[in-house]
Amino acid sequence: MYLAAHPAIAGLRAWHADLTAIRHALHATPELGFEEHATAELVVRQLERYGVDEIHRGLGKTGVVGVIRGRSTGSGRTVGLRADMDALPLAEENGFAHRSTVPGRMHACGHDGHTAMLLGAARWLAETRDFDGTVHLIFQPGEEGYAGARAMIEDGLFERFPCDTVYAMHNWPGLEPGTIAVKPGPIMAAADRVTITIEGKGGHGAHAYLAIDPVVVAAHVITAAQTIVSRNVGPLDSAVVSLCSIQAGHPAAMSVIPREAVITGTVRSFRAQTQDLIEARLTQLAESVAAGFGATARVDYERMYPATVNTSDEAVFGAEVAEELVGAHRVIRDLDPSMGAEDFSFMLQQRPGAYFRIGQGGAESGCFLHNPRYDFNDEILPLGAALFVRLAERSLPR
Repeated sequence: MYLAAHPAIAGLRAWHADLTAIRHALHATPELGFEEHATAELVVRQLERYGVDEIHRGLGKTGVVGVIRGRSTGSGRTVGLRADMDALPLAEENGFAHRSTVPGRMHACGHDGHTAMLLGAARWLAETRDFDGTVHLIFQPGEEGYAGARAMIEDGLFERFPCDTVYAMHNWPGLEPGTIAVKPGPIMAAADRVTITIEGKGGHGAHAYLAIDPVVVAAHVITAAQTIVSRNVGPLDSAVVSLCSIQAGHPAAMSVIPREAVITGTVRSFRAQTQDLIEARLTQLAESVAAGFGATARVDYERMYPATVNTSDEAVFGAEVAEELVGAHRVIRDLDPSMGAEDFSFMLQQRPGAYFRIGQGGAESGCFLHNPRYDFNDEILPLGAALFVRLAERSLPR
């Protein structure tokens, strides 16, 4: 699948069965954001077993940080390695032995694999300590919409555990196993939540002329919003406006015009200026369209996750590390950014670093991320752990 000449990969392959068992245990017991109590305890037990120097609980509610010092620390250098731990509110449809045992909860994004890979790196680094400086292992809660990275930062993550640079990775079904993608600049989009509340005047469906129908207003607002990207955002920029839900009235009340309709959706973009533009235009359109029908509209625009932007030097360095492990032909330096979002972005706003995509395959079978039949590919566990290891060792050379 990939080159095995590097001793870190060969060594971690010897622990493949252990890493797989950890990953399966995590997959079977998924927990949502800020509820990762059992997950955190599993992480702590493994770190204790590996002999890391310090273990700290409770950052960002349920986050864990492990500290490993090299054979020497005279350089004063530090590096952070981050893995997310939380699952999704999704009912699993797989039938294998390690499927979720928790109804309505599933590791459908591979955070179980990310945690297992960082634990593998922790074991290797604690045994070899072939570096000069300090490695901070960041096991983060609440990536899936809870901004767990921000919560850890607000709890003093980088003040208590200084990181000159910080790195993270995510499995990617759209890439073949044994490939690694990293590039400078935007790699994941900003994610904003939009709620548009339309106030009309309720009434009888048979006498619509006496009412102000918010459902009709909502329909026109949704249609108008689709012109923002096509007519306001520059053609060389990237943005998505998706209004994904409308709540109004009751299905059983066929002849009742409701007083209120609520539209919710998401906006994705890469530049702060584009966020500003879309927020302003969406507000103007909703208010103006509603006013034209005699209704009112209120737009609540919440900037949830900023864009994930790799710093140039760290992305180039990361690509060099990846080439060492899999060869230049398996390192993708020009992969298009994703319109998905990632709260590692908060860490990259605080420290230089890079976010990688590590190929795991599976997309050809329709089993992409957030799918009820998704499963992490255990074959890439040693490679992901080795990438964490070499990022640390080469960031902190002896």
